[in-house]
Formats: sequence, structure tokens, C-alpha cells
Amino acid sequence: MSRRSVLTLAGLTGMTSAVAALPAGSAAAAPAAPAAKDPVADIYRQLLHVHTQWVEQQWDTSIGAYRAADFRFTVVLGNAVLLGLDDYDARSTGIDADTLRARTVATIQRYSATNRIVGGTEWGKQLFWDSTFELYFVLAARLLWKDLDPATRANVQAIAEGQAAYAYALGTRDDPLSDGRSPNGITGAWKGDTKLADMGVYAQALAPGLAWAGDNASAPDWRDRFLLWRANASGLPVADRANPAVVDGERIDQLLTARNLHDSFIVEHNGSADPYAQAELWRTAGRAAIHFLVAKQPLPQVLIHQPNGDQLWRTLRLLASDAGEPVLPMAADRYHLYGRDVLPLAYLAQVQGDRDAARAEAELAERLLHYVRYEPKYRLTKLSDQEKYEPEARAELAVAYLFHRLRAAPVQPVSVQQFFANARGTRDFGEDIGLLAHQNQAAFAGAVTKPGFVRFLWQPGHDNWLVDSRDPVFLPADVIATQRWTKAYQKNRDGTHATATVLAVDDGYAGFTTLPTGTVVYASTGLSGEGSLSLFNLSVPGVPGLDGYRTFTYAGGKAELTDQIDGSDITFTPRVARYVRMLGREPATEYGYSIWTLRVLDVRGADLAQGAMPIASSEDVWYPARNATDGNPETRWAVNREERTREDSWLAVDLGSPVKVAGVRITWESAYGKKFVIQTSTDAVTWTDAAVLPETRTVSRWVNIDGRAGLVTHGGKGKITVSATGVSAPAPIIEGYSGGGRDLARSAARPMPAAKGLSVSDADGFLSIFNLTPHPAVDVTVRLPSRQWLYVGTQMVTKDGLEWPVSLDAASARVEPPRFRTEGNPPAGTTFQVADSHRVTVTAPPKTRAVVTLRCGKWSSTVRVPAGKSRTVTVPDVPITPVADLSRGRTTFPTSPLPAGMTSPENAVDGDPRTSWRPGESGRMVVDLGAVHAISDVRVAWSERGEQRPHRIDSSPDGLEYGPLAAQARYVALVVEGWQVGDAEVIHFVVR
Repeated sequence: MSRRSVLTLAGLTGMTSAVAALPAGSAAAAPAAPAAKDPVADIYRQLLHVHTQWVEQQWDTSIGAYRAADFRFTVVLGNAVLLGLDDYDARSTGIDADTLRARTVATIQRYSATNRIVGGTEWGKQLFWDSTFELYFVLAARLLWKDLDPATRANVQAIAEGQAAYAYALGTRDDPLSDGRSPNGITGAWKGDTKLADMGVYAQALAPGLAWAGDNASAPDWRDRFLLWRANASGLPVADRANPAVVDGERIDQLLTARNLHDSFIVEHNGSADPYAQAELWRTAGRAAIHFLVAKQPLPQVLIHQPNGDQLWRTLRLLASDAGEPVLPMAADRYHLYGRDVLPLAYLAQVQGDRDAARAEAELAERLLHYVRYEPKYRLTKLSDQEKYEPEARAELAVAYLFHRLRAAPVQPVSVQQFFANARGTRDFGEDIGLLAHQNQAAFAGAVTKPGFVRFLWQPGHDNWLVDSRDPVFLPADVIATQRWTKAYQKNRDGTHATATVLAVDDGYAGFTTLPTGTVVYASTGLSGEGSLSLFNLSVPGVPGLDGYRTFTYAGGKAELTDQIDGSDITFTPRVARYVRMLGREPATEYGYSIWTLRVLDVRGADLAQGAMPIASSEDVWYPARNATDGNPETRWAVNREERTREDSWLAVDLGSPVKVAGVRITWESAYGKKFVIQTSTDAVTWTDAAVLPETRTVSRWVNIDGRAGLVTHGGKGKITVSATGVSAPAPIIEGYSGGGRDLARSAARPMPAAKGLSVSDADGFLSIFNLTPHPAVDVTVRLPSRQWLYVGTQMVTKDGLEWPVSLDAASARVEPPRFRTEGNPPAGTTFQVADSHRVTVTAPPKTRAVVTLRCGKWSSTVRVPAGKSRTVTVPDVPITPVADLSRGRTTFPTSPLPAGMTSPENAVDGDPRTSWRPGESGRMVVDLGAVHAISDVRVAWSERGEQRPHRIDSSPDGLEYGPLAAQARYVALVVEGWQVGDAEVIHFVVR
């Protein structure tokens, strides 16, 4: 296939001319900036310049090159890209171009000779993780090819081809140099620890050799092996194993043997759902693709048509935040690494042409400039203890920049509003994963019910710098669930997007519902330690919401609070002291406490601690206490690893003699003190509190948080306590509202629904009903204080509102959306029987007529019913929900890529008569019902035009072995025989 054909498939025709403009021959160079405006590329350019100030701190004069530790020498890729610019800015980098070029070339010369492949002993060859840094290194050398001497060029070529030869020679075996890392042959792993990233590494190790191989006779073999590893990196769910789509000339049902993801299209890493590991699919693709593009070689199709790539990206959008990063529902680290998240998005956007990815990339890029200037300055991954992430982030930022500059024009992002409209939805990822997720245009929310990770999640406004989801939302910390119940509602099946969760814990029950408005509702039986939200509160100028303060508005007042933990001055009444210490009360993360710099301030604000000798309750061997006062913002103190769970760890400074002190300033690492005390002493024996942090306020029933979210409590006697880093709101029912425009006082004062033995909220008109008992609730009457909304079922007008019966299983919940809105004043005794979103029957009392106006969207009808009579009205042309169709909105197969001539099978189960499934030549689709169900009926509805081809229905309990439709099945297949273009298409595939 020609290069233009491949790029056209990817939507990259704009990139073709730019790539073709690269200099001919083996020497490549960074392309000149195109005429089209590209604000994201401009940010990347600025970042590479500014980040070079960190790079120059890695220069080692003793070896005349950048340092080897943590692969820091691979900063040469970012240098090479900068040196190819016409507008290199020495003021931003802090170094002139000639010196930077000399240092970069010297580094390439040195490390090209110390690589193991060319006979060196310092680095290289092993797949994990040397081969990744070889990718960056070889690309840097190619961009500066004309500056390299023949011996260095030969070494670089040997590294590229030698690594490919080494990876190929391993076959599907483990790399003996990589200390136990394994892709598990080509079987992969999908439970516990995916091998997606491992197979991606095996594939990417072959890419530089393929791109720069020249006439190497082994190149065809390397290409076959690249396809094998790359395709299997994501693998196929069991139900997709019959997908006959062709990629790079191979049928993927014959090529793929690995299973590296769950059928719900999410991956596990180290025993937890890990979107970060899932993004490795496009990170490794980006590392490989840039070599082909710069070398002017055709992109292998598999890089564009990754099996299940569309579904895996859809999952990440479902978990997206407003900063281009996914929510990490089960991780306590890797938050806000920013620089490590650029490449997957840039690849999806600028190589695959995805406009949603372009929006996420733009949002992340916008924050990066502010992030990199935040202390410690000039770092792209400052909130991490993985030092190798920093040179890696620089290299991948450089690659992302090249993706942009290799296009004639950047892919235009959708709007923020459109991004979340496209991303909205719900999914229960299954009991093995233990994740229930809900994305909508106002918020992200969900529940984690996996042992060891039990928590509720909420990101009002998708803001990943507001609620710290490393701590559970409202649930007590470290709660252990003995039983879980979950449900994901879908709009095309149930009439709304929503989720419901109930957990049985040691001392009771807790429930959580998420609504399409962004509101969440928490209900419990009164668990100890419940009702808390942990808040981020840093001072990162330029990042919305991170000004070092949180503002709380409540009945009768307003408070602007700071925890003063993040580089702000913590001042107190001046006093004489020789010793000053930070004494922890509660760490913010599982990593205990870590401080970059501790300053002790005199009355003029001067630092008395620099150069003084600190002592600590414990210290990590790599991060000793002295680092906190050495004057170097790049070094830090951290507690000993065995002491991370200790809450009262401390760091003290001996000032040498008693002096007058008036404050401290602490620069925390991401392992910061959520609560702590500043103490002083003259003898290191008797300590006096100087400042207790954070400051708190106590309020009643409702509070607005920073104009970004609001909490309302119902029932109980507990007050709401707020601080800059948290909110505690113990109550039987807590409603969380996204955004700052809600009248929280009115929400708190409204009369609440009531039902014996049940907990009920009508927030935003949606009923959240919880049965937090071990017994089923049968036909329990819910008394609704409002007559405004009608719900599926029968409700009767009373003098105080409506009565509506509900039944719930033990330890379960229900979200019921309003189907109709009423206007008027129907008499008591009037009943409304709502069948669905389409039909309602009004029955007047025996002796009184009823008049009421019903509204549903733009439709309205005034209904006049004589005494004792009934009248049924229907809403024309609306989707009818809820439905009993087991297939509605479920996962379908084949996924991506689709076989030739086939449209997505999703079109047959979406309930939309305007969409249809075109079978194509292969003519087979499968719907996953999510669990084994009893099946009584299967119907196929065809389009009116074209011939209806013969078809059969098969089923399977496990997605592997199929036979004639059984009475019970999880997977149901529709097989259409002999379909040709112009034949009838499937409008609906219904399973009951």
C-alpha cells in the first residue's frame, strides 16, 4: 500500500506533503513550521525551550556528556528538535545553540559507543526499558545526522538494526536481560496484570530497525514480527475471535492469540483497573510511528487500525477529566504527571486524526506551561518518584511536537462541551474489574468495588484538582465491602444515564447514585468516619482552582481558607526558638511525607534553616533529611519506606542557637501533609504548637465549595466541617451538586421524600431510592412532597404530594428518572399510571373530575378526565424507555477494525430506527448480554429496501463455543448468509 493510501486511511492527507518535504537521503531533520496556526505545537515548542534549563542541570563535566543515571542522556532528542528550529531561543533555554549542539553531539557520540549492541557495557539491548530509550536516542541521532562522525553514524545504525535483530531472535520468548518481565508468549494476560504494555515494548523495539534498515535482508521478517506483537498488544476479547478483518494483509482472527483486556474494554495492571497502562497502546504506537514518518517509510496499517483501539479509546473518554488525563480510580500515585500523558493524545489526535483526542491534548498542553514553572521548576513529571519519567517525558514531548510539525495543518479539536457530550455514558466493567463509571457533561462519578480499592468517585466539573479521588468520596477510609450491588443505567435502554451502588460493610450499608445532571447522592445507615471529601489545595499559578485557597459559602457566612502547605508562608506570633519542626497528623497519600525544602523564617522573612542540620523521625536512604535544608530545590527528604503509614512522622531543624522565628515555608512533594502542626522548642524536649493546619470552620446543612461544587445534608445532627483540604459532612443522606450555580439553601430546606425502611432523595427530580437492609422491600409507599414529576408506575395524588409504591431487593438501589412533568392542581385521589416514556393513563377520583397538563420535552397536552373515568395519552415520536430488550445498548462484536463492507453492529442494538447494521460479506455479529440470561424470544427487524437474506441465531454461554439458540446464554449471534451490497440491513436485533 502506498504511503498516501495509508495516511488517507488515517485521515492524514495533510501530513503527507509535510513528510515529503523532509530532506532526502538518510539524514533527516526537524521540519520547518508550517503556515497553519497550531497553538498546541507552539506550547510544546515553549516547553522544550524552558525544560532545557532542567536538561542543563544534567550535564556532567567529568564525562563531557549528559548523565547516564535514569537514562538522562536521552534528553538529546528534545535538544535535536530544538536545534532544528529557525527560532531557537537561547533566553528561554539558558544556553546558546552552538553550546547545546556541541553537548548534544558529544553525548550521542559517547553513548552510541557504550551501548551493549555495539560492544559497550553501559546500557542498551534489554527490552525493559533500555530499548524504549534507544528509540529516543536513535531518533535524536537521525535528526542530527549531518553533525555526526562516520563512526557514530555506524554505531547508531548498528543499535537500530541490532535491537530489531535481538528482539526478533527472541521469538515469543522472554528477554533474559529484563529481570522477569514477560509478555507471556503471545497468550497475554487479561486478569490482574495486562501484557498490553509488554507486547508494545516488543513491537516498538523492532521499529527503528524497520524504519532505518535500508537493504537489510531481515527487514521482511522484522515487519511480520512487528505486526504480530503490535496486533496482539490489545488482543481480542473472546467474543471477537471470529473477526475476519484484514490488517497489513493478515486476518486478525488468525493473527491474534493474546487476550490482554477484559470484554468491557479496560485493562488491569498490578491488580487494578489502570487507564494509564491502557494508554500505553498509543504511547508505544507513537514511539514506533515517529521513526517511520521521519524516515519517510509507510506506516504499518496496524498502527492505524489497532484491534479494539476504538473501544479502548472510548473507555478512556468515559474516564476523562478536564485536563486531558484520565481518572485513575484505583491508583494512589501517577496523578498529575502531565508530561507523561502527552504522547498518547498527540498520537491519537495528530496521527490517527481523532478530534476528541485533539481536545484532550489541547487541554493538557494548556496546563503544561504552568505546571513546568511550578516548584521544583522546569520538570515535566515533578509529582513522581520515578526519575526516568523526566527524560522520557522530554523525549515524548519532542515526538508530539514532531507529529504536529509533520502535518500541513493540525487536527482541529472539538469544543470542551462536545468532547464531554461525545464521552458521556455509563458502564459497569464487571465484577472482576470492580469499576462502575459515569461520564456526563457536568461531572464524572463512579464507584470502585474491588477488594483493596473500595471507594466512591466524584469529579464535579471534571476538575481533577478539586476532589482528591485517592481518598473515597463520603465513604469511611479503608472500608471493606463484604457485599456489592451495582447497576449502570443507559439512556437508550432505561431513559437516562445513571448508576447505583450499594455496599455492605462491617457496620452497616452505604449507597451511592450518580445522576445525568452531575449530581451524586450518598446514603448510609450511619457508618463511623463517613461523609468526608478530600480536597486538593496547591498554589499553581495559571491552573484553574489552584491559587492556594478554597472558598466556602454557607448559611450566614463565607470563608477563604488556606492550608498553607504548598510554598506559602505559615506565619505565627514571633517567638524565640532553637528547634522548629513539622509534626505530621495525617499524610495525604499512602507514601507518607516528603519535603523538597523546609525554610524557617525570621521576622523579616529571611530563611534561617538553609545549611542548618535537620533531623527526622525517619529518612529514606535515597532522600535523607539534609536534603530539605541544602538549598537545592531538586533534592528532598522522605520518610523511610517502612514508616510511610505512620501519621506522626516529623522533620525538625536545629538552628544552632535560640533565635526569634516568625514562620516557616514548606515546599512539599506530592506526598504532603494533609494535617500537621508546626512546633518550636528551645531544648528539643518541650515543644509548643506555633500553627495547627489546616484551619477549619463549622457550618450547617449546606456548603458551596469554591464555586465549583456544593454539598447538602439531610437528616442527622452532624454539622459540616470545612478546611482548605477537606470537608466532613456526616449525615444519613448527602447530595453533591456539580457547579456553583445551585441554590443550596433551597435544596437543604426542601421537604424530602419519605418511605418506611428506605432512604430516598429527589435531587434534580430523579428518585434515588436505597434499600440499606438485608431484607427485600415489597410495595413500599414512597411519599413524594412534589406533584411536579411522574415516574414509571402508578402514583396517586394526596393532599401533600404523591404516593408511589416501589419494590427493591435487599441491599440494592434504584434510580428513577422523571418521565412526565405536571402542571395544574389535580384533586386528591387522581392516579397516574405511567407505562413508559411514551404513555400515561390519568384516572380521576370517583366523584371529582381531574384536569392536568402533562409535559414531556417540547410536547404538552392538557388532559380533562370526568369523575371516575380514565384517559390514556401518548407522546408521539419519542424513544420508548424502559425496554425489556436484553440486547439494547450492550457491547457488540466485531469491534474495530470492522470487516470489509460491515458497519458497526452497535447500530442494531441502539434502539434508533435511523441506524442499521450492514452485515457485509462476513455477515456475523454478536451481542454480549453482560451475564447469562434466560432467553424467550429473539427478533430481527430489517430495513424496507433490499432483499432479506437467510439468517440464523446462535448462542454461547462463554463467547467461545456457539450452537443453536439455547434457553440460557450470555452471547447471542446473528449470522446472515450471502449478504450482498443493496440487500436489506438490520435495523433492530432484539433479545428478550
